[in-house]
This record gives sequence, structure tokens and C-alpha cells, in this order.
Amino acid sequence: MGSPGNLIHAASEKEQVDFFIHGYWKLPFKFLGSDVYLTTTHISLIIVILSILVFAICANRAIKKARPDEVPGPFLNVVELIVEMLDGMVSSSMGEKKAVKFRNYVGALFIFILVCNLSGLLGLRPPTADFGVTFPLALITWVLIQFNGFKYQKFGKIKGLFEPIFLFFPMNLISEFSTPISMSLRLFGNILSGTVMMGLLYGLLPKVLTLIWPAALHAYLDVFAGAIQTYVFCMLTMCFVSDAIGDEI
Repeated sequence: MGSPGNLIHAASEKEQVDFFIHGYWKLPFKFLGSDVYLTTTHISLIIVILSILVFAICANRAIKKARPDEVPGPFLNVVELIVEMLDGMVSSSMGEKKAVKFRNYVGALFIFILVCNLSGLLGLRPPTADFGVTFPLALITWVLIQFNGFKYQKFGKIKGLFEPIFLFFPMNLISEFSTPISMSLRLFGNILSGTVMMGLLYGLLPKVLTLIWPAALHAYLDVFAGAIQTYVFCMLTMCFVSDAIGDEI
């Protein structure tokens, strides 16, 4: 029985496996000497963002039309459930005072990553299976961590790099800069592995079997694992930001 690397190589040679990495439109400029294409990741991102925007617009209109003396409809109940769930998650992790400042960011981050992870159910390539998507998300979180660290701790932020003794400064500095890399790689690796597994499955199994059996794997790799990785990324964001602020709020 061959290794996974041999299986990928053999299946790719027969053009049976599709990992949904395609360039659809060559852009009229180059980046660092290389051609730039509009890829499946860009198309998936556009679809995800438009889907979230449409949902947000519909939710906004439903809230404006709602009356206190009327029973909310099913759609408004779903919106309220999502908002209450996200508010509860942020409040339980960061505390009421800190949650007020960061629940909008964490909530938007949670919804975006979750929809990206679930987009594989629609036959799209999950944008989070591309490191070019996960790294900017982690970088934004890292900037937020550093900004709040210097805002509330001031020189204590720099002092912390030399604790418990000054010999730990190189390790503490590496730890600070490794945060966005570790966060982005964790999300990227888990989602990409699911995409590769499903690509191998659809490429190697007969067409008849792919109509039924992969549904269980989709439920785990796209739904369960996607939700878990979304929660982990947001939980790390809240923990790091909360630690950077300390007890100042």
C-alpha cells in the first residue's frame, strides 16, 4: 500500500484528482516578476463576502421593520440567536467590560471564517485553505494585540519581554512574532488537509460511490472541523488580546 504522497502523485498524473486550484483570468500586470491570476480562492472569497453582505442587509432591514408588540419571525429569531451566541462567547472569554470593545471584531471574524470553512459544502474551495487568506487574518489580530498591549501596558509591554530575566528576551521576542504565523498555519493546515482528503476521495473513487459515501466526511471535515477551527481561532484572538490588556479595563 503506497504512501499518501505517492497516491497524490499517481492520481495527479492521471488527471483524476482536482484540488480546486485554478487560474481563471490572467491580470494585466505582474507581481515580483510572476503572472497574477484570478483564482478559485478569489472567486470563493467574492461569493463568501457577497453572501455575508446580503445576509447582513436582510438582517438590518428585518430589525428596522420589527415592532416591540409583534412576535419576531423565524429569520429575526435566527439573527437574534447568532448575536446572542457571539455576545455570550466574547463576554464569557474576555469579561463584560472588554467584550463591549471587541465583540464586533470577534463576531465578524467568527462569521467570516465559519462561512469560509463551510463553503466547501457548496463545491467551492474554502478560502481558508489558502495561506494568503489565513495569514492576513492572523496579522490583523496580531496588530490588535500589539496595539492594545502598548495602549494599556505602555512600557510594561516592553518590560515583559525581559521577564523573568533579561536572558529570556530573544525567546520572548520570537514568541511575539510567531503568534500570527502559528495562528494562520493552524487554520490553514486543518482546512487544507480536509480539502486535500476530499479531492483525493472524489478523484479516486468511482462516480457512483462519491454521490453517497462522502457525505459523512463532509459533515466532519467541513462542518465539525470547520466550526472547531473557527472557534479556536477566535478563542486565541480573545485570549491574546485580553492578556495584552491585562487588568486595565
